[in-house]
Formats: sequence, structure tokens, C-alpha cells
Amino acid sequence: MKNTKNTSKPLSLGFIGGSINSAVGYTHFVASRMDNLWELVSGCFSENANTNTETAKIYGIPDDRLYLNWKEMLAEEKDRLDVVVILLPTTIHTEAVKACLEMGLAVICEKSMAMNSLQAMKILELQKKHKSFLGVIYNYSGYPMIRELQNKIQKGELGKIIHFQVEMPQEGYIRIDTNGNKPKPQSWRLTDGTVPIIHLDLAVHLHQLIFFLTEQNPTHVISDQESYGWFSDVIDNVNCLCRYTEGIMGNIWFSKSALGHRNGLKLRIYGTKGSAEWFQATPEELQISHSNGQKEIIDRAAAVEITNLKRYNRFKAGHPSGFIEAFANLYYDFSNSLIEYKKNGNWEDEKMYGTQLSVKGLQFLEAMNKSVSSKKWETI
Repeated sequence: MKNTKNTSKPLSLGFIGGSINSAVGYTHFVASRMDNLWELVSGCFSENANTNTETAKIYGIPDDRLYLNWKEMLAEEKDRLDVVVILLPTTIHTEAVKACLEMGLAVICEKSMAMNSLQAMKILELQKKHKSFLGVIYNYSGYPMIRELQNKIQKGELGKIIHFQVEMPQEGYIRIDTNGNKPKPQSWRLTDGTVPIIHLDLAVHLHQLIFFLTEQNPTHVISDQESYGWFSDVIDNVNCLCRYTEGIMGNIWFSKSALGHRNGLKLRIYGTKGSAEWFQATPEELQISHSNGQKEIIDRAAAVEITNLKRYNRFKAGHPSGFIEAFANLYYDFSNSLIEYKKNGNWEDEKMYGTQLSVKGLQFLEAMNKSVSSKKWETI
């Protein structure tokens, strides 16, 4: 990730989806504006006219650049935008991404880019045909301490990476609210396809995080899954063992039926010289354990090399950065990347946020799901 800040005028954004009623729309709006690198100038935020209009007022979008149909928006705005951000339900990402690429528009898409690897490969073919810019949002890799850990691994401070444990337990499909009511997820989240929705919601992040840190890919997997929550037709708990290139072993757990976990993302990675542990609930801290038994906890005020950079210190250490700042760090990256792409036709961080990684990730998730039926290790 380049650390140079774009000092020219903000790049222009158009949102498809991302209304004030969506899961992450307002987060994207705030994060994209945080460093004055982007300006949201147009949007089709919701198919509900009232929600669409209300969102436009909150986001400051003029009436003449607000649309109720996203295809009409693309036709009208294709020569006026630097990037279109796709914030629609995952089930219709493919249609919207392909429409943008066919019009020559640069795209930033929320994960998961597609519902399965076949859709993702068709997107990849279209991207190559048009030589387009397409980045996928994986917000957890925007946390500064994850980037500090990446630097330590790249420098060999943990030695050869030999195994990891990563988990993302949540409770949303089994808990009740304070009045005893069951949850009401978005309707598209209640139908599993070739890849269960929980994989597309959670496991895509875990796959990308491991690649972000190690640049190694999964080769074999065996998995088991079940539905324990209120929605018996959708998978809500998954465990798997996996093998990665260079002999790395992995253990992955993700769940929406784990009471007590709002979002319990935790990463442990082990090498021959040391290990590291990071927990999203305390994102400013990274615990390092050394082979001599010494343990240390580092934060932005410690002897660090990445998280002391100005771009990660909008506030002084002691004033914690969090979820929205992690999104903002990705928008910082994408600003540099798009400028680089416009100059050179490629961009440095494509392997971390690009289409090919999405294809590989979906192939991994499909192999997970296949192994549940075969009850054996599956090759990716």
C-alpha cells in the first residue's frame, strides 16, 4: 500500500446502493470523505423512492444527480465519474459490476464480488477485455495493526509461517433483542446458493486476510457446517481445516450462531521464530510472542514501522482508531491505486484487492462446501 497522499482535487464517486438503511452505506459515505480524497457526487441508493430521496439529502446529492434506477444512472453519469461503488446486495453484484465494466467505468465493489467462482471468472474476463480498474472492499485489512503484522511477516520477524487460526464468530442468527424478538435479516441473506451466504459474508474476509499477511494460497480443505439458529434453511456455523502453499496449516471458524460474540474476529498466526495475535475488539494492539518466551504488546506509540505513518495517525496514539478508519484506509489506498492505474494501466495493490483474488477465494469457499458432502479433503 502506497503511503503517498493524493493532493489534487478529490476524485468523484457514484454509489449504487448504500442507502442510510443499508448495513454499510453510511460507513462508506463517511470513510470516503475522511481524508478529502473522494467526493460523493451521484447515486442510486435505494429502489424505495422515499429512502432514496432521504439518503440523497443526508449525503448532499443534488436532485439532478439522484436516480431511482441504477442503469439509468450509469448511462447518464458514465463520463462524469471517476469510480462507481457497488453497495448492492451480494446477489446482484455481478450484474452491476459487469454493466459498469462494459461502459468503461472504474469500479469499487463491496465483498463478495460475486456469488460463485463462475460469475467471478466472467467478471475477470470482462475486466481483462476492457483493461478496467476493479477493486474489492475487504475492510479488515485496512486496520493499521494488520498492516504492521504484514510488515513483520514480510521482514521475517516471525520466521517461516507454519500455521494459523482465524475465527469470525457472530451471534446475529441465534440471539434475541431486548424485547424477546427474533432478528429480521435482509431477505437475500436467507437463501443459500452454491456457496452459502455466511461464506460470502464472513469467510471471504478470512481468506483475504490470510493472503494479505502471507501471500500464500489454500490448496486443500475439509469442512463441516450446520444450522443452529432461527433460520433452519441457511448455514450459520462452519469449521474447517485447510492446507496452504509452503506447507502452512490453517484452522478457520466462522459463525452467526455464537452467542456472546458481536463480531469476534480474531487472528493468530504462528512462525518458527514467533507468533502474533490480533483481536478486532482491541484493534490498536498486536501481541507478539518470541521464541525465547518473551511477550510484548505493541500499539501505534511503540517502536513500529507502519502504524506510526501519518496516514494512520489522524488522532494521536491513545485515541483509538476503529472500524470506520479502517474503511477510510482502503479509500486512501484506492485513491492512490486509481491514479496509478490512470497513469500506467495497472496498480500495485491489485493482487490484494483485485478480481483474481476474488476468484481464488470463491473457489476456496466452493471447495469448503463440497467437502461437507464428500466428507473428505477437497483440492482447490
